[in-house]
Amino acid sequence: MILHGGGLVWGFEPGRRQRSLRRHAAAGGRERRAGGFVSRRQRHYFSSPVLPRMSRAADRLKLVLSHLDRSSAAVKASSTSAPAVSDPRPHTLRYTLDTPLLTPEQRISYEDDGYLLIKNLVSEEDIERFKSEFERVCKKQVQIPGMVVMRDVAISKSEFVADQKAVSKLQDFQEDPELFRYCELPQILKYVECFTGPNIMAMHTMLINKPPDAGKKTSRHPMHQDLHYFPFRPADRVVCAWTAMEKICRQNGCLVVLPGSHKGTLLEHDYPEWEGGVNKMYHGVRNYDPQHPRVHLEMEKGDTVFFHPLLIHGSGMNKTKGFRKAISCHYASANCYYIDVKGTTQENIEKEVKELAEKKYGIAENTITFEDSWALRGRLVRGERVSM
Repeated sequence: MILHGGGLVWGFEPGRRQRSLRRHAAAGGRERRAGGFVSRRQRHYFSSPVLPRMSRAADRLKLVLSHLDRSSAAVKASSTSAPAVSDPRPHTLRYTLDTPLLTPEQRISYEDDGYLLIKNLVSEEDIERFKSEFERVCKKQVQIPGMVVMRDVAISKSEFVADQKAVSKLQDFQEDPELFRYCELPQILKYVECFTGPNIMAMHTMLINKPPDAGKKTSRHPMHQDLHYFPFRPADRVVCAWTAMEKICRQNGCLVVLPGSHKGTLLEHDYPEWEGGVNKMYHGVRNYDPQHPRVHLEMEKGDTVFFHPLLIHGSGMNKTKGFRKAISCHYASANCYYIDVKGTTQENIEKEVKELAEKKYGIAENTITFEDSWALRGRLVRGERVSM
């Protein structure tokens, strides 16, 4: 269902989880601050206007990690790594929270389908500002600590130029004030709060610049579930906001979703066996019903779709000559908790994320944990940082 976009007081009793954290803090002789687990040293390091030398980065990151002692905060995951299953009660509203913003029709739409599309939510002025900042990053006119600049696997190193045509994605732009404005837009957060509650963390940021396909079909994104990448739960208090920065249609590779698939569990993911190659970390669902009904989300500039992290989705090739841009942020309730993914289907992505973090910060192997890599980039955007 597509409806036009317009707060809420919610929270859940932390119970044993929070009591455990308080006991751990007392036992370690270290007080947890009300703002969460981010130390002043961490904020100082990541707010630096220029990227430090790798040796300095390594030293500072080690210091940061020494202040991120959350070992007892992790909760062991079940073997499925995602406890979410469909609720047997037919009319229970599980995935949305009581709020005056969403209409009954919108709530039922998200409950049934796992996504909600809001038309014309982000202004053209904001989108043009995001585009301008993207171009500045691509031209290396600005360097952002911690940001990952990615390019399509079909573009060889010899073809690389400092231009947006060579960049397929910016990831982790939480230290870029202009791009991070997207994550703090009031019109975005008022919808996010309907799924996460009032304490909101921005956990994962991306600006996607899907390139014209070079004939190898590498501009595709395999069908996947976003929860595969996240070591925090519960899944129902996590949501993605994904905004079209221009007209997006089937020709330039719009999102395709499997409505209702969010009611299942987290499935096994790995790299698909595609002849033309696959972009780094583009894992896909191993087994899903190919006969499941699909919806292609064609969107206008400024339209925003909110979707559940268990919703199976992907995108097709960009068959046009232009680039297809979108900006997104994954949000989680600050009341969420981290899990241990050992022994689950998420071990493969844990390994890749840790290797990337070690390379990015120039630190020794096994210095950073999967949980640390997410805690370092998470940012509070509303309310109180409770346990994330």
